[in-house]
Amino acid sequence: SAINFLERLCLTWMFFFMMCVAERTYKQRFLFAKLFSHITSARKARKYEIPHFRLKKVENIKIWLSLRSYLKRRGPQRSVDVVVSSVFLLALSIAFICCAQVLKGHKTFLNAAYNWEFLMWEAALLLFLLRLASLGSETNKKYSNISILLTEQINLYLKMEKKPNKKEQLSLVNNVLKLSTKLLKELDSPFRLYGLTMNPLIYNITRVVILSAVSGVISDLLGFNIRV
Repeated sequence: SAINFLERLCLTWMFFFMMCVAERTYKQRFLFAKLFSHITSARKARKYEIPHFRLKKVENIKIWLSLRSYLKRRGPQRSVDVVVSSVFLLALSIAFICCAQVLKGHKTFLNAAYNWEFLMWEAALLLFLLRLASLGSETNKKYSNISILLTEQINLYLKMEKKPNKKEQLSLVNNVLKLSTKLLKELDSPFRLYGLTMNPLIYNITRVVILSAVSGVISDLLGFNIRV
């Protein structure tokens, strides 16, 4: 029993250590995204002591897009995504097992000690996933903030009225901004859950299996069929 307890304790510590590393990486991503969103604002750039430039030239837009791409790829990517996907898959498996146990006999579900352990693990994993989902969602909002490009387009239109002699050059910059806006909309990954990058297989399993299990549990508890 002592050896079994020590083994489970070590495995639990290793697992949650990997989750803490993943959370730290997500915090760094959010910090980079936050500072990146302040580059085009003179007041915020001065406040956080970061470089500032406006998107009024094609070269500046090119630098802005390159910097965005570099910051999104900076740091560990695949390893952290594997950890997050593994945690999500483990939480999904535990939820499926709990749903099966409830369907088998919801009155005796809490009588077994391992079911209490399952619930504790599920609660810890869900809290961790909610934290990562919040950070990931905020990071995506910063990087996919189209209002920055729209603001620069408005500024270009105002400049066209003040400087009609540079209308052709400003029109070119405006067209590049429009293409950049379309590009940012197309770059969003289809397999994301609140900012968490998901494997397509895990994404589809989530949509089909867990929703069916939850639907069965709700139908069993309420007494009538519900399809989620």
